[in-house]
Amino acid sequence: MTPGTRTSRAKADAFLAVAVLAAVWKLGSIAVGAEIILPAPERVLSALARVASADGFVAALSATALRGLASFGVSMALGVSLGFAAGVSDRFRAMLAPVLTVTRATPVLAIILLAMIWFPSGIVPVFSAVVMAFPVAAADVAAGVRSADPRLLDMARSFGVPARDVAARIRLPSAAPHLASAARNAIGLSWKVVVAGEVLSQPAYAVGTGMQNARVMLETAEVFAWAAVGILLCAASDALFDLLSRRLSWATK
Repeated sequence: MTPGTRTSRAKADAFLAVAVLAAVWKLGSIAVGAEIILPAPERVLSALARVASADGFVAALSATALRGLASFGVSMALGVSLGFAAGVSDRFRAMLAPVLTVTRATPVLAIILLAMIWFPSGIVPVFSAVVMAFPVAAADVAAGVRSADPRLLDMARSFGVPARDVAARIRLPSAAPHLASAARNAIGLSWKVVVAGEVLSQPAYAVGTGMQNARVMLETAEVFAWAAVGILLCAASDALFDLLSRRLSWATK
């Protein structure tokens, strides 16, 4: 099977999955018979068009996108630096492990509520997303660094290769696939936590604020529409990662 055929089949399968989901959704809305509980897909599309054309939508979308990207950038900076150190040093890994365990075990809602006490509403989503996302990145990077070939490390040690060169030529290449996975996981988690933080902290411009306002007004279709905006942001980041991965794979061939 050629790559073009595989791509066409994947697109056809994705379209089929969306069609089946839309059909099940439509049948469910008919069975429920109450738009306030489960609006039909066409009602959500209409609400999405209305939301997208409303004043303030671009500002809300831009603000949420900036918060998501900021939290992703900080999460990756912390995750890469701490994860690399944990991958190289057993002692540092042992010290970092309780921090990562506690952070992962803490409910997202608890982090958001505490952040609402400590920070302005616009900072709450970013802080919450960083707290939840950087442990994922750190764990992936540490695993990648530790996956370096021990024979190469022993050879470098026996020949007295400087630690900087070992990191650049052996450890970083082995961590590259894990770094890509860490980035994908961190950006996806960042969007989710950012929107959740916005729902509770209510910044002036935010996708989460629009979602919460629609909930208060019992506009369920509009809640679905705002949720779709958040999903599209996540989908756009996934598509960008796929594009970058293909470019990098072509460049290395």
